[in-house]
Amino acid sequence: MGTKVKPYQTENSKKEQVQQMFDNIAHRYDFLNRFLSLGIDIGWRKKAVAMLEKHQPKRILDVATGTADFALATLKLNPDEVIGIDISEGMLDIGRKKIANKAIANVRLENGDSENLRFEDDSFDAVIVAFGVRNFENLEQGLKEINRVLKPGGIAMILEFSKPKGLFGLFFKVYNKTLLPLWGKLFSGDSAAYTYLPESVAAFPEGDIFKNIMRGCAYHKVEDRRLTFGVCSIYTGIK
Repeated sequence: MGTKVKPYQTENSKKEQVQQMFDNIAHRYDFLNRFLSLGIDIGWRKKAVAMLEKHQPKRILDVATGTADFALATLKLNPDEVIGIDISEGMLDIGRKKIANKAIANVRLENGDSENLRFEDDSFDAVIVAFGVRNFENLEQGLKEINRVLKPGGIAMILEFSKPKGLFGLFFKVYNKTLLPLWGKLFSGDSAAYTYLPESVAAFPEGDIFKNIMRGCAYHKVEDRRLTFGVCSIYTGIK
């Protein structure tokens, strides 16, 4: 299963289009994240890292790492090694510059397919994904691969956008359909990317549906925590 929403109106696969999209917007991605979320996305990652702390992961894989914000946030946990993978070299280049500027030795970024991980079974204490699973071409395949490389008892943590309810939900929907694509086009030069974002959020199987998909991919103790009026959800599951 994977959402059929794609960034561009071409015959290329969703994976190819997602790679192209992030290469296109990489130069403005971090700025737009801060600007469009009013900086709230930083707090979401901090909350997620705080939730990870009790698991004391020493080897962490950040899938769809992008510019490595989540990978770098986990350094607060004093891991031995953090590996970030992504299909967009444009995004990885930004992340590598951050790592080089801070002279960080235990974070490594590499090109990799979320649905075909190169790592051996039972390799990581934690696998994390921030706002990336809705971009998977095959959601179940990606979740199964994450499960495969987790050590028994290891935790998968997935941050993803949700659809808030009520009056705030109405505001969120209007914002996503009007201002977000407008500002995205203005600052990134790629209007399709920021039209795709709300469409992919709307199409994503959130909440209980997503938790059931995780259970079907061999996770147990599956839970979710909704943040900021339900704009973001943190899903966790244990191998």
